[in-house]
Amino acid sequence: MKKDIFIIGSKGIPAQYGGYETFVDNLVTRQFSTNIKYHVACLTFNKNPKDYEYNGASCHEVSIPNIGGAKAILYDLRALNWALKDIKENNLKDGVIYILACRIGPFIHSYIPKFHRYGFKVWVNPDGHEWLRAKWSKPVREYWKISESGMVKHSDLLICDSKNIEKYIRKEYKKFNPNTTYIAYGADITKSSLSFENEKVKNWYKSKEITPNKYYLIVGRFVPENNYETMIREFMASNTTKDLVIITNVEKNAFYNSLKEKTHFDHDSRIKFVGTVYDKDLLKFIRENAYGYLHGHSVGGTNPSLLEALGSTKLNLLYNVGFNKEVGEDAALYWSKTPGFLSNLLDKADNLNPVQINNLGKKAKERVINGYSWKKIVEEYEKSFLR
Repeated sequence: MKKDIFIIGSKGIPAQYGGYETFVDNLVTRQFSTNIKYHVACLTFNKNPKDYEYNGASCHEVSIPNIGGAKAILYDLRALNWALKDIKENNLKDGVIYILACRIGPFIHSYIPKFHRYGFKVWVNPDGHEWLRAKWSKPVREYWKISESGMVKHSDLLICDSKNIEKYIRKEYKKFNPNTTYIAYGADITKSSLSFENEKVKNWYKSKEITPNKYYLIVGRFVPENNYETMIREFMASNTTKDLVIITNVEKNAFYNSLKEKTHFDHDSRIKFVGTVYDKDLLKFIRENAYGYLHGHSVGGTNPSLLEALGSTKLNLLYNVGFNKEVGEDAALYWSKTPGFLSNLLDKADNLNPVQINNLGKKAKERVINGYSWKKIVEEYEKSFLR
């Protein structure tokens, strides 16, 4: 008998961008077991939602109004209602409702017994510390903390993609005696199929005025908790002649303007904001041909962009916080926010010999292959679902 797995909380598949979307896409497309049937909720603002199949998964569009920050909460609740309706109508028994992120904690308690009635367990991926993100106002941060508490208290199982997050959940919510397990996030470890002869490669490097292997790279959301201010300030204070290439979306971004006023990075020709790159193969090629990668994430669990960097870039300079250290171990160099620390590290990194860089690159790829390959992650999830 097939096990029905409903996945709630991603924007949907096929993945365009984003960690949860990439996770769900890989879970579905790399499926091994024939005893699992995936049902995936997909977000739409279209008033005529549709159902479709994607690599064997049944995808259902959940239509919501575009109401700003609260839309994610409404989306999750409507997706749960769809899952419950589908279970009832098709007389499904024995499965899992897997909710990605802790957005609906104040409401989840009313859904648990309804799903239990049909033999469905409710599992949650708690993501990172959403309540610590600087982009949220104080009342919103308070809501995220309350919501996290509710999800931890009522769920049947919490799957943490970081050992540090699992440790935090067990300690912070000890009174609930939470049932937790650790399954990492995955990474694609294949090389880019592109070469320097490819037209889109040539066009990208030429249009951005960037020379392969002569740049440090940052890829990630442009938010304060990713330590862009420290990385830019320290890069400007360093003696490196290489560029700092920043792949991110800064359109209508107040943080971008305030950072420009504070640091005057626009006066340093090495600092290059080059927009977004949604072509996965091109982005992989850009990573592979960076001299080094800078990672400043300070909030969250296992970060997808860090795994991609370790799988593609030989020299990785990571912000020294538990989440990053857990992933990078001895395959990376680490920096703190102490003034002068990162600029000195950049100067040292510039003078590493090729053997040292290659050794770090080998260790980084081994880290990803041994701990974070999608094959391994999908196998672990399927074992958990079927158990």
